[in-house]
Amino acid sequence: MDRRTFLRTTGVVGAGMGVTLLRGSSLLAAGRRRRVVGGSNTPNADRLGWRLGCQAWTFRLFPLDEAIDKVAALGLGYIESFPGQKLSKGRPGVTFDLNSPADVQETLKKKLAASGVRLKNIGVVPADAVSKDIEKSRKTFEFAKQMGVETIVAEPEEDAFDMLEKLCEEYKINVAIHNHPQPSHYWNPEAVLRVCKGRSKRIGACADTGHWVRSGLKPIECLKKLEGRLITFHFKDVNKASPDAHDVPWGTGVCDVKGMLAEIHRQGVKAVFSIEYEHNWENSMPEIAQSVKYFEQTAAQLVAGG
Repeated sequence: MDRRTFLRTTGVVGAGMGVTLLRGSSLLAAGRRRRVVGGSNTPNADRLGWRLGCQAWTFRLFPLDEAIDKVAALGLGYIESFPGQKLSKGRPGVTFDLNSPADVQETLKKKLAASGVRLKNIGVVPADAVSKDIEKSRKTFEFAKQMGVETIVAEPEEDAFDMLEKLCEEYKINVAIHNHPQPSHYWNPEAVLRVCKGRSKRIGACADTGHWVRSGLKPIECLKKLEGRLITFHFKDVNKASPDAHDVPWGTGVCDVKGMLAEIHRQGVKAVFSIEYEHNWENSMPEIAQSVKYFEQTAAQLVAGG
């Protein structure tokens, strides 16, 4: 089930990859050690102003508290939540979404603090939660403020942006426009640029690099088009240029991860990169750990001027 189907139905809108389970386990153990001592698993990426974390959709088969544990085990410090994920096994009837009451919010805040993981993005939120309806949209921004969120990831209707721009400035919170594959409204960067034109820099793109490839686009060209409007990323590498492509460890697919990161560095973008790994759902951790290692190695080369 992809995210768009999940949102619609819930009403809230690898050995061949060159990594073994043993190798993945050693990387995860290293990540856990670094988090325990308060360090970072991606020091060179940190120097570039790149904050690497995970979209909780990566772990959609697990409750949110377990997703947070997995992010911490990877040695990462950031997570992006999605509406409708179960909160914990201990509270099976409770989900985390834009309507979560104060006690659920506080429970999650305590879990995040204890794990050393920060909630910086929420998304992809339903379009009616960031619509031209001021009351509904203000409620979303208030929720984001309470949770310490800096970016709301969404695919708003075009007629909502006059009002959203005002809320972005009032709350000092970004709205990043996500691109699902075509025929979704924002599959092409041109559509994102159209609604951003002349607006606050707090309105821009949540660039989903894998979905660009699934839509027949070249990610580096898309990044260049969006220069000045890149706010955050759902970062991916995929196995082929096709609508049915699936995620693979970064650097092993067709997205040219090294080239994308070089372009992002050239633009001077400092952002949250959310790993959204939509493959091997039950046991994706070794492949994600491999992706983290590749990301940090590439960042080290960029720091060194390579």
